[in-house]
Amino acid sequence: MPYKKKEKTEDTKETKDAVTTKLMVFTAPSGAGKTTIVRHLLKTYDELDFSISATTRAKREKETADSDYYFISVEEFQEKIKKEEFVEWEEVYENQFYGTLKSEVARLRKLGKHVIFDIDVQGAISIKKVYEDEVQVVFIKPPSPEVLFERLRKRKTETKKSLEKRIAKATRELTYEKQFDKVLLNDDLEVALKDAAQIVEKFCKITIEPK
Repeated sequence: MPYKKKEKTEDTKETKDAVTTKLMVFTAPSGAGKTTIVRHLLKTYDELDFSISATTRAKREKETADSDYYFISVEEFQEKIKKEEFVEWEEVYENQFYGTLKSEVARLRKLGKHVIFDIDVQGAISIKKVYEDEVQVVFIKPPSPEVLFERLRKRKTETKKSLEKRIAKATRELTYEKQFDKVLLNDDLEVALKDAAQIVEKFCKITIEPK
């Protein structure tokens, strides 16, 4: 996910009180378009910043460490679990962990940023439990399961076995729609982008100035 890299500065003298910032979670099965929507919001609005997840999977060709993900070993991840350093984490596949670090959320809020997440369904549920009214979770809904599965097949980035696992996981995740605050249909991308911006502005109660 080619998100712009964020500077990890501890200088917060000119920032807003972190308590005033909100958390926006965009979640969906893989292939539903949440990454495209989040990328658009980050490129368009200065008030938002991206929560970089930690993962134990290998870095893909077009990804950048400490920008797309914090790439760490399984041993490091498990040690952080023991130390309760994650807001949420999940072993998506065997020895393939993903998680949101408490320190990452705190860093962005200290900078006065409204934090935006691009995470899977189980992670979104966990974050909602922790932050409650401070967070709004938006489920990105594909036009149909068939369209979603075809998108996954067209990627051609996985083995047959891996693709089968991803489709099975997506099938389960589609049933979670009603557990979230908002459902955003991603049928027409331009409409979905506008709807996403309106949701963010209303929940964060800010007028976001376009760059």
